This record gives sequence, C-alpha cells and structure tokens, in this order.
Amino acid sequence: MLRGNRGDDVSGGRSDRPLSPYEPNALVAWIYRRFFENIEVDEAWTRAVRDADARGTVVYVLRNLSPVDFVALDYLTKRHGLPRIRFANDLGLWILEPIGGGWLNALRPRRPGGDVTDLEQVVSSGSSAALFLKRRPQMLANGARGRTEGDHLIRALFDVQRRSPGRVLLVPQVFVWSRSAGTRGGRVADAVFGPSEWPGNLRSAAQFLANWRHATLRSGEPIDLAEFLAREGDGTGDDVLVRRLTYTLLRRLERERRAIVGPTRKPVDRLRDDVIRSPKLQKIIADMAGEGAAERAVMTARAVAMLREMQAALDMTAIAALDQLVQQAAARMFSAVEIDEVGVDRLRELAKEGTLVFLPSHKSHMDYVLLAWILYRHKLPMPVIAAGDNLNFLPVGPILRRAGAFFIRRKFSGDRLYSAVVDAYVRRLLKDGSPLEFFLEGGRSRTGKLLPPKLGLLSLVVDAALGVPTRTTWFCPISIGYERFVEEKAFVREMTGGEKQKESVRGLVKSFDALVGRYGRLSVQFGKPLSLADVLRDVDAASHERDLASLTPPRRRAVITRLAYRVMNEINAVTAVTAGSLVATALLAHDKRGLPHANLVATCERLARTLRGRGARFSSSLVSADGRSDIRTVALEEAVDLFVRAGHVEAHRVGDDVIYVVPPDARLSLDLAKNVIIHFFAARALIATAVRALPGPPLAFTAVRERVLWMSRLFKYEFAFRADAPFETIFEQEIAALESEGELARVVLKPSEGATGLVPKGDDGREQIALYAHLIENAIEGYRIAARGLTALLRGPVASKDLIKRAMTGGERMFLAGEIARREAVSRPLLENAYTSFVDQGYLARDDGKLALNESYATASAVATIESRIVTATSPSP
Repeated sequence: MLRGNRGDDVSGGRSDRPLSPYEPNALVAWIYRRFFENIEVDEAWTRAVRDADARGTVVYVLRNLSPVDFVALDYLTKRHGLPRIRFANDLGLWILEPIGGGWLNALRPRRPGGDVTDLEQVVSSGSSAALFLKRRPQMLANGARGRTEGDHLIRALFDVQRRSPGRVLLVPQVFVWSRSAGTRGGRVADAVFGPSEWPGNLRSAAQFLANWRHATLRSGEPIDLAEFLAREGDGTGDDVLVRRLTYTLLRRLERERRAIVGPTRKPVDRLRDDVIRSPKLQKIIADMAGEGAAERAVMTARAVAMLREMQAALDMTAIAALDQLVQQAAARMFSAVEIDEVGVDRLRELAKEGTLVFLPSHKSHMDYVLLAWILYRHKLPMPVIAAGDNLNFLPVGPILRRAGAFFIRRKFSGDRLYSAVVDAYVRRLLKDGSPLEFFLEGGRSRTGKLLPPKLGLLSLVVDAALGVPTRTTWFCPISIGYERFVEEKAFVREMTGGEKQKESVRGLVKSFDALVGRYGRLSVQFGKPLSLADVLRDVDAASHERDLASLTPPRRRAVITRLAYRVMNEINAVTAVTAGSLVATALLAHDKRGLPHANLVATCERLARTLRGRGARFSSSLVSADGRSDIRTVALEEAVDLFVRAGHVEAHRVGDDVIYVVPPDARLSLDLAKNVIIHFFAARALIATAVRALPGPPLAFTAVRERVLWMSRLFKYEFAFRADAPFETIFEQEIAALESEGELARVVLKPSEGATGLVPKGDDGREQIALYAHLIENAIEGYRIAARGLTALLRGPVASKDLIKRAMTGGERMFLAGEIARREAVSRPLLENAYTSFVDQGYLARDDGKLALNESYATASAVATIESRIVTATSPSP
C-alpha cells in the first residue's frame, strides 16, 4: 500500500484527513521528468479525465500491478493539473518517498482494514485514487483469487458509492511501453517475467527502459459507478457485480491496448500448424490426394512448403529499426508529410472493437513502407500485408517479411491447393483479429489514376470476415498521394512502350537514386471505413435480406463488387488536392506554346473553385492558414519549382513576366500528377466536350445528353464515374450544378416545341467550359490513335501487345504531323483501355489471346468510321 506523506500522523491510528499525494524526493523527481515527459499524451486523455472529474470523484483504474505505471501516472496527473492520486493499492514505494517520511511510514503498524480503509477514506473525501485490478499470477502462486484480483477494493467502492450522494467515476488507464502485442505460447521467460502484455516488475521496467521515448497513455471510456449499480444491482449480489464490473473494466482496458498494439500474436510455427489444420484446407487436401496416407502426407508437405514461402513474420523490433530508416528517407524525399489526423482517430476507435482491413491506393513500391511507417508513428496496430511474390528476393524479401508482408503469386486461380492455402491463411489471420493490408488495384498504377479493383483477394477476405460474426471487419480506404511519383521515370518508359523491368537486386541498387530525389509533399488521407452491413444495405435497400452469409452466389458477388467500387470511390473522394497536381493540370490544360505566370495562377484558381464545389480535400500547404480556402500563390510557385528542377517545365523570364513551357517529352510526367485529381472533373469534362465552347449554334439538350452517354461508355475504363445513381440522374445533377455556378445556360431553340440548348454563360463560362474540355483532350486523341491503329487488323487477328506497338508508332506519326496536339496521348495505358472499350463497343473481338475486327467492321471504310465517330462525338456541332 502507498501511504504517502501523512505529516503528523505517526501513531498508526486513523486520521480524519485523506492521505497526502505521493511526493518523490528531488532526485527521483528529476528522473521522472527526464523519462516521463516523453510519454505521448493527447488532448483526448486530459479531456476524458477532466470531464470525469467535473462529474464526480475520479478513480484511475489500471489492469495489473506496476510501480512504473503508477509513478508515470502520478507524474502526468500533476503535470497536467488533473486530480492527484492519494491512494494506490499494493505498492511498496516507501523507498522512493522523501527521506525520513518514507522510512517512518514503512515502520508504522498496518492499520485495521488496510487498503480498504484507506481507499474508502480517500474516495469518500472526494479525492482520487489509483486502483490496480490484478497482480500478475506467479509460478508458485496458490491460485487464490484474492491474491490476484482487487475484488475487496471494488466492494469498498460499492459501499462508498451507496453512502455518498456524489458519483464515483472509474476511468481506465492504459500505458503501452512496448509495441509488441505479445506472443501466445508457454515460453519459460513469460512464465518467469510475465508476458509482454501482462508483465512482471522486471519485464515492466525493461520495457520502460527500452521504449520510454515512445510510450503511450490512453484513457478508456469511464464507468459511472452510480449508474452501474442502478442498472445492474437490482437483486444482484455483490460477488456477481464485482465480476461484472471487473470484466467490463478489463475489457475496456484491453480495447485501448489492442487499438495500439493489435491482438496477441501466435508464434510463426503455431500459426502455420493452425492454418494446415483448417478443416476446409484438409478437405481439399483429402480430395486432391485421395484415400492414401502417403499421398495425403505429400500433399500436406506441399501445402506447408507453400505456407513457409508465403507467411509473414512480423517483428516489432524490425519495425522499430525500419522506422528510423524510413524517417530519414522521407525527410530527404518529401518536403512535408501530411496526414489526415481525423481519419487516424476514427481508425483508432474502430480498432478497439473490430478488425481493420487497410485498402490503400497503389502508385509506388514506397506505399508498403510509408503506410507502415505512418501507422507505427500514429500508434495504430501494425497489419499483415499482402505483397506480390515478385518482391520476395534477397535482401528485400526477408526485410518486408519481418515488416509484416506475406507473399502471394499474382495469379493462382488454376492451382487449387495454392488457392486453398492462401484462403486458409487469410481466414486464420482474420479469425485471430490481425489487421490486414492489401492493394485492391492488384498492382501499381502507371498513370496516376486508380486501376479497376481486383476482386480475388477481396473475396477471400470477405468470406473470412463472415466466419467471425462476433467482430466487425472494417474495410478502410486510404489515399496515398505524391506530388511527383517516385517511380516516375520507370512509368514514363513503360507508357511510351518500354518493357516493365522485373524487380531485382540490380533494380534495387538503381532505385537508391530515387531516395535522394525531391518529390514534393506526401499526403495520406483516410476515407470512411465500410462494413459488410453498410454495403448490404446499399445492395439490398429494397429488401429485408440482411444476412450476407445466406445470400446466393450471384448476390454475394454483387455485394463484393459493390464493396470494391465503394472503396475505390472513397479513395478518389478523399484524395488530397496538392499544389503539384493543381499546377500540372493547369500546365497541360491549355493549347498555347507557353503559359504566363498570371495565367497559371488564374487557371489554378478556376480549377480550385470547381474542386471546392465537389467537396475535395486540399493539402494544408495549398490553402490559407486562417481557414479560408484561398489558394496560396507561394505553394503554386513551390510546385512549379519542383517541376522545373525535375526538368519537366522550362521557366522563361521575359521582361517582368515568367512564361512556363512544358517540353513535349515531359508532358507524360506531368500527366501522372494531373491524373491524381482528374476524377473530380471527369463528368464535367464530358459535358464540356459535348457542348464545346467554340463558335457555332447551341447544341440541343438531348444531343448533349446522347453525346455524354456515348462518351461515358467509351471512356468507362479511362475515368472513374459515379456509380451511386443512374446516368440520367447524374447527368441532370451535373447540368444543374453547372447552371447554378454560372458556367452553363439554357437557351430556347424551338419555342413551339419547347426545345432547349446548352451554351456557356458569358466569358467566364466559356473559359471554364473550355478548361474542362481541355482536361480530357489527350484521352480523346489517344482513342483516335487506337482507332487509326485498327487498320492493322484488316489482314487478320493480331496479338494485343503487337497491335499496341503498331498503334504507338502510328500515334507518334500523327503527333509529328500535327493531327494530334497532345504528346501524352501516345501512351500505352490509353491504348490498352481503348481496345478494351472497343471490345465492349462491338468493334473488336478477342480470339485466342488476339484482337480481331468484328465482321461488321472488317473493311477499311468501316474501320475509318470508328475514328470518325470519336471525332464527331467530341467535336463542336456544325
């Protein structure tokens, strides 16, 4: 028991005053300041304790007995002016008390009632106490409950609350000294020193000394003891109430701890055994091997070998080492790292009860390490990460494996055993509550736009989540945005026809050059997490079907598809608009040789006006610090300078003006940055293209609608469009928004028939509509190139890869001849998407891995109509 400094009370008799707060001597106080001032304490903790103090008497509740936890809590409550602790049970801290007083207190005879008497005295007087619920079980303990639990103290609090008109607030407190979640298993060290999540005094001190610079304190949801007794105490004995309250407190304490370190992890070999024993996997092994024991043993050995090659070995020591390396690399590569702190707090709350599945966008190999670094720095549980087996090479593979990566093949649909092993592994991870991370796009985007979602791994995760109905699985969209792409050179080479380089040690050495480059700002934004119940409500809004597990296979596929596209839409919605993306878009969205500085700023402001209307998030560096949404010119200038130093922009000073020129070969690099935010403008760009802010008669409203509908189908693989409403609804909403913002106006074409047309409204409307139309001109020209390249199919089917090569040669010719104006239109991803769209349009058919013209388009004149149709639909009316 901590008796504290009790002044003149030396007789051992009971004092009418509460015990005084613990006051360490000067040396000990200096040590406390040295170590405990680094503990991470956020406003949520201080606010929770202050709110509880305003409602009644605060009792700080900690899980297991720990002197380190007590002195840290005592120091922090004093430092932040919170209720000071005047009692703590079962602590022998006399040696740390002021010289003289501590020794005297240690020699005093124990008073009748001991801890119970002191606790009642302190709390009855309205002072605060620290209550440790349990002691760590000892190897030689006799198992008596009273030696390991504070039941008698909780009963004392019941008595105080029943006698007092005030309220007693139990506020759970969790110190996290180690990021290790602990390992399940009977290790000798754990038996002697206690497991990492339930440490004895020696291990607790060792964890503190090893991690004092990165310790964390969290506060759980308080329990109002009066409300608890009123709700639970009707005819219920105190023994039952003690168990209920203890369970509730321990659960809230564990929720806070779990939100930081995640669930207790199994040793790698034990987890592997659990996966192999999976009934579903065992059934498939039996089906494939037959009845023979030898055959089943061979098949099991194959499964074990696959699992060994695949399995992650998350090591928090390795994560801590990587944290320092990534911190240094990020400081060199990025001018700033902007994190959505509100999103982080939301994930932390969800992690307390559910399992998090992180679904980030994928534009760089850096995504793996950067997101892990950010999660680690923000004290979120570290996930196990699905990575392609192309990254499993020395020395990268072992490093990533210890950082939590598990390696799977890019395609394994034809291998039944491998599919079953992956499925069993993912199921086991979800069942154990381990956070997961994988890239829904499958591979890295080479264009800056999100790729269509791949549903294979998502289907496995959804099925695994259904097997854990007692815990919600949260699918968490994350946007990772770069002002300049780290693999920019490699992407441009691939887009212009170069082959993708296989990951290797040689490539790793070359990539070190990227670590000394400058890539502007890194922005990580968290979208609204989704549960399966959320998606089911969307899909079956008109029905009463709410159980995903009971859905038919087609309906289940619909739910999984809906989930995938909602995640992708959410990633797009929360993608931050940076100065780099805004400047790149402005530099590419004009048809002049160069763009004066004033025009660049004006164009960026026009784009920002639209983005604000779309509810887009802006980089904190881009908008004014006073909370207004004005664009900061200095941020635009910094972005231009970033591109100038990269060789993507030439800045020509002419008199007092600066004119920016983008060399043709650099346009693809800027296009990567532009495409990060192009989805915000896609629908308006199609409307603007149909209207065309050029001389000529107004285009009828119905004609605009038909053109936009046709283009939305043509470019469905190119741009991300809304999928939450029918085309007609979305089209009407976009037109209404353009009208309300003063960019479009309706005019009467035929009064007798009530026909109307659409025209830009005034000079500002013409400029804005022209700007929208310029944003997708490269896509239109790319599809023209693809259409022109179809002449190669007049002689017969051609492999898609060869057709794209021929089309790119033709596109280069069209650019040099002046038929197209945008150098970035000659892009392999554009052509790939175009030919996929042409298949949907009925122009092409896939035949044994090759592309062939459908019979209706198998003539030169018919092929010419395809390009003509694109030109007609995207050109001004005659």
